[in-house]
Amino acid sequence: MSKEDVKKGSTAAAVNKLGISEESLEEAALLEHPSYIELQNKLTEAEEKATQNWDRSLRMQAEMDNMQRRVERDIANAHKFALEKFISELLPVVDNLERALEHSGAEMEGVNLTMRTLIDAMAKFGVEQINPLNQPFNPEFHQAVATQQDPSVQPGTVLNVMQKGYLLNGRLVRPALVVVSKSGS
Repeated sequence: MSKEDVKKGSTAAAVNKLGISEESLEEAALLEHPSYIELQNKLTEAEEKATQNWDRSLRMQAEMDNMQRRVERDIANAHKFALEKFISELLPVVDNLERALEHSGAEMEGVNLTMRTLIDAMAKFGVEQINPLNQPFNPEFHQAVATQQDPSVQPGTVLNVMQKGYLLNGRLVRPALVVVSKSGS
């Protein structure tokens, strides 16, 4: 028997001698309240847990919102740039049609119409041609393959376009290959 059992037994015996019923003793035990300090500590603990749970909930909500925005952006980009590989495969066809027109002159009306139709169809899907002739060199959209001295234009100006560049919805698919002027020395 533990000390608590002995204590309870002696309390019960004392209660029986005094004529107090066990029910009255239980009611008296129910009337005992924890001290103010104990209650204050429990309240502080509960408030801390509630604050932690609230913070965790807010962080999880923010994380879910961020994830939803990322997924929406990824889906929008997937739709917007889904044609990128297809366009990359079509660009050599456009280049070959342009070369054919350059070497043959205006006598190939059918090739010219085919070329124009292809460029217009690609434009409907967000493909934009970059032809920077006589414009300042922009390394974001142009790739310099050579430099050439030309005192008639400012240094850094595109003198010749070897191959046109293309954008798909503002994203570079292929840079324009250009010859750029340099300062004379």
